[in-house]
Amino acid sequence: MSRYRRWNALLELLAADGQVTVEKAAQELGVSAATVRRDFDDLAAQQMLTRIRGGAVAQAVTYDLPLRYKSERHPTEKQRIGAVAAAMIRPGQIAGINGGTTTTEVARALAVRADLQSGGPLSPAVTLVTNALNIATELAVRQNIKIVTTGGVARPQSYELTGPLATGVLEQVVLDVAIIGVDGIDAEVGATAHHEGEASINRLMTKRAARVIVTADSSKAGRRAFARICAAQDVDVLVTDSGIDQDQVARLTEAGVQVVLA
Repeated sequence: MSRYRRWNALLELLAADGQVTVEKAAQELGVSAATVRRDFDDLAAQQMLTRIRGGAVAQAVTYDLPLRYKSERHPTEKQRIGAVAAAMIRPGQIAGINGGTTTTEVARALAVRADLQSGGPLSPAVTLVTNALNIATELAVRQNIKIVTTGGVARPQSYELTGPLATGVLEQVVLDVAIIGVDGIDAEVGATAHHEGEASINRLMTKRAARVIVTADSSKAGRRAFARICAAQDVDVLVTDSGIDQDQVARLTEAGVQVVLA
């Protein structure tokens, strides 16, 4: 198990229980107590947890893990979801995309689509409007993709730009489609995010788009995070993986969401 995967697992244990001992963590992860102690010390140095005698306790940040830790969760599923969602963007369209590990995979899949490579009749092949610094950086070198970034204040957890400067740009654009990564998707509550600032920008992005596609692995289905992005009725398509509970599929479908399995 890689160091980041261990760290992610430890933070998830803390998020679930609030406190975990070295012995329990070692048993859950199948590693030595000495390894857990070193991991706890490393995470405490990053202010991701608080060390106590014999273990660690959670800090609020563990409920909104930084992107580098989230990328360890369901990586194969996210790559498949990214490929399917990227295929839904047609040449010549203007697409909005927010930050997150799954939407990053959408951007990567979009960048290598054969029908969007330079030399075609459309230049650029796609215009991508994003508030995600990492996505903008990765795709800035792609001549076939026009990158438009919002302004705003960067959040270190997600690399997303939020605030009035981001709002000002989004209010001036019109999108054919919005690709939205979420922390939860529920038929009753809708799409949600942990951070209210990100949710506000994501909400505006959905309002500026003619079509809304939510990308989320199956662990997000039926979950509710703190801040609402939009109602389920405002989501046209959910791209997820085959691990989604069929009851969730039925509820979302009844709410008007087309569920596509990657």
